[in-house]
Amino acid sequence: MIRKYQTNLRCAGCVSTLKPHLESLPGLKSWSADVDSTQKTLTVEGDESVLAQVPERVSAAGYAVLKELPTSLSLGMVSEAVTPVAPALPEPGAKTYLPLILILGYLLLGVAALEVAAGHWQPMRAMRNFMAGFFLVFSFFKLLNLRAFADAYAGYDIVAHRIYAYGFVYPFIELGLGLAYLADTPITPVNVNLITFFVMAISLVGVLQTVLNKKKIRCACLGTVFNLPMSYVTIIEDGLMLAMSLIMLIAG
Repeated sequence: MIRKYQTNLRCAGCVSTLKPHLESLPGLKSWSADVDSTQKTLTVEGDESVLAQVPERVSAAGYAVLKELPTSLSLGMVSEAVTPVAPALPEPGAKTYLPLILILGYLLLGVAALEVAAGHWQPMRAMRNFMAGFFLVFSFFKLLNLRAFADAYAGYDIVAHRIYAYGFVYPFIELGLGLAYLADTPITPVNVNLITFFVMAISLVGVLQTVLNKKKIRCACLGTVFNLPMSYVTIIEDGLMLAMSLIMLIAG
């Protein structure tokens, strides 16, 4: 038996998130998703008792079956409609995260050079310059392929998951924060740190949910240029920026 559903799946990242939930369903013969169609169709094949559990599995993945659609698909068409999913994620390790390590290393060297040029060490200035560089560099990689980033980000961020357009806005928020930290305007540091705190706190919630639930999906912190898996490294990254913004907020 074949059934076809209209869903709110939006991207390859969504399909990747759904995959383990469906493939762990005993008796499900095959399934496919077409996120390019207007109805975001999900097609499944199996016994009626198995197919009755599909909406629940979709819900467990964080998405929804909106309604059942009429279908006249033959068995051969089921596998042809499959949406390509993201490449297999590498195992977490130093080599996997080398791009991230190099970027953070460059940022630290840049901050150190600025402090040497200033003639004395000032922790608040060093943190401000680091955060400026962080947001400018990370927003750059996200903007290289904005749509792909938005698709990946919707797979785990608690806001982008509900409001898809937020994924298109988020890199510009990071760009604005980076420029604000770089400009160091005297009348707005509290506002900038407050915005950063809330933005990173919201981001961290989605990352924590993904890692603690052991979902294997791509981290979009550097856009989709690099195939980085979501892990505790991402938690540390977001947590560090959250902590720095809080310290600067308290310091005034």
